[in-house]
Amino acid sequence: MKQRIAVKLARVPNLIVLAGLVAAGLSGSIAVGPTTSDTLAQRQHAGRVTETAKAAVAALSAAAHDVGSAPMVVANAAASSLKFNSQYDKLREKVRWLPVRLGDTELKTPDAQSRLLLAQSAAADANLQQVGLSYRDVYGIINAETSWIPRMGASKDGTPNLGIAQFEPATARAMGIVNPADPVEAIHAAALHMRDAAIWSARRIASLKLTPEQQARKLREGVSIYYNLSTKGRNTWNGRNTAKLPVETQRHIANARLGAREAAELEQQLAELKGRMNQGGMMTASYSASRER
Repeated sequence: MKQRIAVKLARVPNLIVLAGLVAAGLSGSIAVGPTTSDTLAQRQHAGRVTETAKAAVAALSAAAHDVGSAPMVVANAAASSLKFNSQYDKLREKVRWLPVRLGDTELKTPDAQSRLLLAQSAAADANLQQVGLSYRDVYGIINAETSWIPRMGASKDGTPNLGIAQFEPATARAMGIVNPADPVEAIHAAALHMRDAAIWSARRIASLKLTPEQQARKLREGVSIYYNLSTKGRNTWNGRNTAKLPVETQRHIANARLGAREAAELEQQLAELKGRMNQGGMMTASYSASRER
């Protein structure tokens, strides 16, 4: 997932609708409109990416075909690889989708409750707590990559970036991903990639004298850098020179941070809603927030 192309999108404020109670659960759940992300959410979807669209479709098919038709050597290509979990099908059944417009194109995005569910499951499977991360960081990285809108993108060299987590085809194959377009599979793989990223980041900042708060912040900077840049690009980072990195990478860091904050807000709102429902209180509520990206 090398540095990608950034383009301009219209700013759309988040709109969160808290749905009413049906029986013992939520009938609707929280809907989140696309936010402006200056990284993959703003990568080119015309011109050069349009030219690579057919290649991206072919890559999606090839990723699935290669796994079924030939043995994959994963150990030498990636530190972590995806192991299929019987819970994935159950997760897919729980994910609810909402229509969303991106430019002139109508796509779909998981509702907020589904986003939290996927991020929490992926973080738990990858044991992110062991490396100082949480599901909020998974939410943040996906926010920085695609604003939670699965689609095709492209790296600067034209390599297709696939699905909600924007894996390049080679990375997807190396990690054992059968279908990069499947959000359940892709987000769980992204969490594994983040685990490797956190270990790498911790090593890069090990010699720095940091407070716990500074260390947590720098660790997460490194996770974005690892996810956003090529091996050559990321290895220029020493924990002190973030401001000298490409602007797209700096935006990725900022958008991941904002996404993690959004996850915390959504979790709190869901808890408050459930409390109201248990008390027979308000059926609906709304919240909107505009963020500068």
